Amino acid sequence: MEDIIYMQRAIFLAKKGAGFVNPNPMVGAVIVKDGRIIGEGYHKKYGQLHAERNALKDCKEKGNCPKGATIYVTLEPCCHHGKTPPCTEAIIESGISRVVIGTLDVNPLVAGKGAKLLSEYGIKVEVGLLEKECRNLNKVFNKYVSTKLPYVVMKYAMTADGKIATASGESRWITGEAARENVHKLRKNLSGIMVGVNTVLADNPMLNCRLEESANNPVRIICDSYLRTPLDSNVVKTAGEIDTIIATACDDAKKVAEYEKRGCKILLLPKKESGIDLKILMLELGKMGIDSVLIEGGGTLNYSALESKIVDEIHIHVAPKIFGGSSKSPVEGTGIADITKAIRLNPIGTSWAGEDLIIENEVVY
Repeated sequence: MEDIIYMQRAIFLAKKGAGFVNPNPMVGAVIVKDGRIIGEGYHKKYGQLHAERNALKDCKEKGNCPKGATIYVTLEPCCHHGKTPPCTEAIIESGISRVVIGTLDVNPLVAGKGAKLLSEYGIKVEVGLLEKECRNLNKVFNKYVSTKLPYVVMKYAMTADGKIATASGESRWITGEAARENVHKLRKNLSGIMVGVNTVLADNPMLNCRLEESANNPVRIICDSYLRTPLDSNVVKTAGEIDTIIATACDDAKKVAEYEKRGCKILLLPKKESGIDLKILMLELGKMGIDSVLIEGGGTLNYSALESKIVDEIHIHVAPKIFGGSSKSPVEGTGIADITKAIRLNPIGTSWAGEDLIIENEVVY
């Protein structure tokens, strides 16, 4: 029971790194000796010390000796040189005698090697405590490090009758303040935010993160097959301050130059019948180090993303309102004719944000 309590503390600490450590994983570590915590830490920012070294640092600063202690760590300690030295090296040198690991690292550079190395030095290693919870911490990292493709979350807000706008086209605001704050937390935690050009034309959004504690704004990605994004739109006017990518099939050199002059990065991609090729876009974003993308588009982009099978999760915000009529729905396109061909969702969580219901789902392909 005590082991579970200490690992839960490590998970709590790991979550503090959300939005700051990408494309690294979130990791927490707790050092325990004689029934009390003598040091703890988490991976705070990409390029800085990992959780284990921060916990050992905390231990030393408090005047505690880790020799003979147990360290609880949510993810297998690394055993390779990256931005920082291997954490296995620090654990071995510290005299820690037991390591409890939540889940093994899927990174081929580690993948069981860290646990094996610690065992070879006579340290007792246990793997799998609260494994599901620890693995869920790093869904983004696990997909990206395994496939080099971003983890994609689609988010949309709709009324109780499934509408995303009124009959006149009004869409601000369907949900309340608490739900909108939840969206900004998503923007903080994920590396990129993607919309279609129609959203830019209709709403002229900033697509930034307005949380005070945010590490960075997400990279803005505009899907715009024909380069219709207005040069005086908010995303273009602030492209020098916030990284902005326009994915397009338009190779008009003069047009492209106007956007590049304002700080936009133009990504020329093949065009499909439903728009640019989103699968190739994900490959290109992955090459740029973008490990995760939040889709906040309209029904057209949402349909294309699901049709392309790039979406991992869908977060549905449902407001207790009814618009009626035949206005826009969250997913448009041609739709399916055969009910057995419906895209299946696996609900993984529900929560309330004020009066709005948030349903989180994994997409089942």
